[in-house]
Amino acid sequence: MANAVRDPTPSHVHRWTRAEYEHIVNTGGFSASTRLELLDGEILDMSPQKSLHASTCDLVEAALRACPFDAAYLRTQKPLAIDATSEPEPDVAVVPGSPRDYVHHHPTTALHIVEVADSSLDYDRSRKARVYARNGVPDYWIINLRDLVLEVYRQPNADGYRSRDTLLAGDMASPLAARDCAVAVASLLP
Repeated sequence: MANAVRDPTPSHVHRWTRAEYEHIVNTGGFSASTRLELLDGEILDMSPQKSLHASTCDLVEAALRACPFDAAYLRTQKPLAIDATSEPEPDVAVVPGSPRDYVHHHPTTALHIVEVADSSLDYDRSRKARVYARNGVPDYWIINLRDLVLEVYRQPNADGYRSRDTLLAGDMASPLAARDCAVAVASLLP
């Protein structure tokens, strides 16, 4: 074989650690306007937010701010250093402690996460759900904008969530971290 041709297919995909990802972020390796997140070692582009998504995030935030979360607070669209290879930016997360607890590092866990999903619905139901479940997030909600319902995922394990309920606009939902707080599903929907 005089002129062997190399196969251009890569033999290995580099999986990023959260430490590597944070180093790139902290040294300005990404433009400030670039929306990214690290999930299972892959750096993924996040879609620009459409008006419907942004408005729904505001509705979720307003509804959950009325809930009395004990020794926890609400964060919106901020990093969650959930494991060594993932740093998602959930639309809304209830994390333990107070903002001053995270001056030098992002939270590593959440009591409750809400994602608003339209084009990302399959991704949020599969990849994100597995990451959140694997890391013990007990209460994961998806505002499904395609069907205008709330999907509630609970009972996490290493493979995903064992429980999934779909709630309609006329239903009520209570976060596990604030069981006495009844949230009208209609208040979360646009």
